[in-house]
Amino acid sequence: MPDYNKKGIIMTEKLINRINELARKSKTEGLSAAELEEQKKLRAEYIAEFRKGFEQNYLENMYFIDENGNEHKIAKKNGSICNNRKL
Repeated sequence: MPDYNKKGIIMTEKLINRINELARKSKTEGLSAAELEEQKKLRAEYIAEFRKGFEQNYLENMYFIDENGNEHKIAKKNGSICNNRKL
């Protein structure tokens, strides 16, 4: 059963279970070269989905207040969200 976050990003239970299965196996008996590559790929996919969900759920809804008390939405820069305000 897929696990949907608020914006519809899918982090499947199957993906998480496989990551955990490989982690347990690496601790007990070790992983083959193919399994190490699979583990690396699955972890990268998990991290990418986590970051995507974090950006959509939190960072896109953040604002900062300037010295005059005006709210400004955080602007995207080079594909990621950043704050252009000088501190």
